[in-house]
Amino acid sequence: MPGRVWIYANYNCNLACTYCLTESAPGVAKRAMDPDEMLRVAREAKDLGFTDIGITGGEPFLLTHLPETLAEVAQVLPTLVLTNGTLFSDVRMERLAPLAELPIALQISLDSPDPDVNDEMRGPDNFAKVVDAIPRLRDRGIAVRIATTGEPDRLDEDDHARLCELHRGLGVADEDHIVRPIVQRGRAADEGMGTTFQPEEIPAELCITVDGAFWSPFGPTVRGGELDTDLLISRTTAPLGRPAGLLHRLVEGRPHGDDVTIGIR
Repeated sequence: MPGRVWIYANYNCNLACTYCLTESAPGVAKRAMDPDEMLRVAREAKDLGFTDIGITGGEPFLLTHLPETLAEVAQVLPTLVLTNGTLFSDVRMERLAPLAELPIALQISLDSPDPDVNDEMRGPDNFAKVVDAIPRLRDRGIAVRIATTGEPDRLDEDDHARLCELHRGLGVADEDHIVRPIVQRGRAADEGMGTTFQPEEIPAELCITVDGAFWSPFGPTVRGGELDTDLLISRTTAPLGRPAGLLHRLVEGRPHGDDVTIGIR
């Protein structure tokens, strides 16, 4: 089985990024997963032999329980949390302190070395908040990764070099900088942005949401307020062995080596 199980913690967000897969925004319904459910998924994933957990949204840190829930989940399996990095007040930073002792990393979005270009896609003052938050998190011993999402023609060689210089200056190593294309789903499809794909072109990673289990974290996308179901595996998510078994049957006959052609993480 693929190593990671993804959990969609919620669908609402404090930003409304132009390429958002789930049309997340401040006014969107939370559709949040209960913390006990998140912990159940993590425990059952470990029992089934999965190796780590990914948590995404929406913006997961809008959930007030998240710091404590992350501490519990990371004690079960190593955990990666995708976040826009804009909500780390001093109070929330203090609540994140226990994570420094656990196998957990926060993956924060930063799309351009130019504040205006970055904020055009993500929202006002996004760049300033992110570059402020990263060193404060690292000073507390919390691991940080940076994810750059964009269209290939918008990030040229010079931009990429300056972005790498920026993340190195923030203390983030090269191996913790992920560059990936925009996916033409959700709001990006309405904007005419991004890369299209077939299921066999992306890694199969079990993704659990309040709506069911999907082929990939790029599966439970939303367009025009409607959930996409083309990558839905099962409406049933408990016990986790049921959607995991379905995913296994879908991937076990696939060829090795050349089956995944788009490196989206």
